Amino acid sequence: MTDESTRMHVVFSGHVQGVGFRQTTVQIARSHPVTGWVKNLSNGNVELVAEGTKSACSEFLASIRQRMFEFVNDIDCQWTAPSNEFDHFEIHY
Repeated sequence: MTDESTRMHVVFSGHVQGVGFRQTTVQIARSHPVTGWVKNLSNGNVELVAEGTKSACSEFLASIRQRMFEFVNDIDCQWTAPSNEFDHFEIHY
């Protein structure tokens, strides 16, 4: 089985704004070989796009889930082909 590059688009819902969610996500990203961004949405959700290998993205998402579980009610995750447009992982405003 090959671990090909992928793009993960995730929307977190729950009490995910005003709790350091984006900053924590950036800290977690430093421990995983992923690139992309995280940002607050006007509806109170948090959106994330990450690219890397399927296993790196899956482990990154699992780490976010584990660290921020008390704030997250639902996670909508979609997988697509990577764009390779990112150099690092950051907060988008």
